[in-house]
Amino acid sequence: MDYPLPAAVGAAVFLFILWRALREFVVRSPLDNIKGPPSPSALVGHIIAFFESEGANYGKQMAEIYGPVVKLRGILGVRMHYTSVLIKDVDAYPKCAAPFDELMLLLGPSLLTTERGQHRRQRKQLNPVFSVAHLRNMTDIFYHIGHRTCKAIDSRVGSSPHGELIDVNGWMARTTLEMLGQAGLGYSFDNFVDDSTDAFGESLKLFFQVALIGFLVPIMSYVMPRWLIAAILRAIPHAELQKMMRISSVMAQRSKEIINEKKMALMKGDDELKYKVGEGKDIMSILLRANMLAPEEEKLTDEELIAQMSTFMLAGMDTTSNALTRVLHILSERPEEQERLRAEITEARNGNDLTYDALDRLPYLDAVCRETLRLYPPVAAIGRGAAKDMRLPLLTPVVGEDGTIMHEVPVPAGIWVLLNIQASNCNPALWGEDALEWKPDRWLRPLPPALEDARIPGVYSHLMSFSGGIIALSGFKFSQLEMKVLLSLLISSFKFEATDKPVIWKTSAVSYPVMGGDSTKPELLLKVTRVQQQA
Repeated sequence: MDYPLPAAVGAAVFLFILWRALREFVVRSPLDNIKGPPSPSALVGHIIAFFESEGANYGKQMAEIYGPVVKLRGILGVRMHYTSVLIKDVDAYPKCAAPFDELMLLLGPSLLTTERGQHRRQRKQLNPVFSVAHLRNMTDIFYHIGHRTCKAIDSRVGSSPHGELIDVNGWMARTTLEMLGQAGLGYSFDNFVDDSTDAFGESLKLFFQVALIGFLVPIMSYVMPRWLIAAILRAIPHAELQKMMRISSVMAQRSKEIINEKKMALMKGDDELKYKVGEGKDIMSILLRANMLAPEEEKLTDEELIAQMSTFMLAGMDTTSNALTRVLHILSERPEEQERLRAEITEARNGNDLTYDALDRLPYLDAVCRETLRLYPPVAAIGRGAAKDMRLPLLTPVVGEDGTIMHEVPVPAGIWVLLNIQASNCNPALWGEDALEWKPDRWLRPLPPALEDARIPGVYSHLMSFSGGIIALSGFKFSQLEMKVLLSLLISSFKFEATDKPVIWKTSAVSYPVMGGDSTKPELLLKVTRVQQQA
């Protein structure tokens, strides 16, 4: 009997998924000697427990109970390493053990999704774009947007001595999106008057809220090309899938339109750029200009440029806005620390905006940012696949299920490895017994010798919050500047106080706050009052 091709493909995919699932439960693995919590579900493993934990508490709990390496189960029982042990052999641990994942499908070939030679070629083009010289030119752009945010918040606070409840998370999201738009793309998303942004901005906000295909695409990639998976997902009458594919299409189309507009402006010369948002100082203009002058073999294709644009916006929006929200939340519960920071900023500003270098010389502002990103990294875990059978050496040995002491653990080919960022950032053996406490003053004195000796490969202050090595986030200095500019304006203009309602930090692709345990809406309400300026 002859079967139609779609039915045959569907049957092959079903059998492949069934075999992958059964294999995890009937075939022994070297990981079985590594300790870990019992799996609560044969279907989803520990995934729900991970994402339902408050903030990054799941990672802290696993590290405290089981040590630096934990065995977890993923979708369909897939075994995973959950570890705070740092991986240096990047090529041996690709971003996806499968041929490709959902980010490659939805975003295309960007720094976030490419590997090896293609990744190195892209990084060579992108790293100079985020140089300090370029960031100095963006400081004025950031301050201009920050002042607009303060003006909008001030209009809602008014002159009431009792203050007003303000959703600071919503305002941080709007502000960082506009900073990314103007300084990153030379494009404006928000007028700070209406309560809406354009379709591209809305798609960015919704991107990480749809996670269903994240577990389907890697499995399907073993038997299907990207174009076919995309076509199948668009054809499935499922609301969440349809939503995700629409978001991807809007982002790609708007990215293409903005890039084409910038190319035309660049061809017309500097006089044309003066009348554009960002005046040609934005990252995309700099990148396009450099790409035009690059040797043919090093140039980025239009597909790569579009992917870089969407990735840059996604990687920078929620991470920075939620990090800023976390700082304001912490300071609202520590009025003495907030006043200390306000005094430093007010004295330095003296009523004026600060230069890039002046911001960099504020020790307590810098310490507050570092300590918040250390204890509360916006991204809880980084995933990597194992390209071949390897062994991972341990700084601290662990005891296996059979009682043996292991100084290294096996990493079989194809295994998914999750780096527990917070456990790495907060290891008491490196940071001291107060590692789980928020103490900015630790950055104002010499760091522990054990930390210096450990040689953590993170690009930012011995931390893995921005990853490390050749896979580190290129825009981490851009994010730091955003945070310092906004904090310098907000803290000198307003006083932030916590409410009686509990704040819960949820775990997702990026940690986010909600008001109360039953809420799912990203939100942080704080009581905000004007700071009385001294005559």
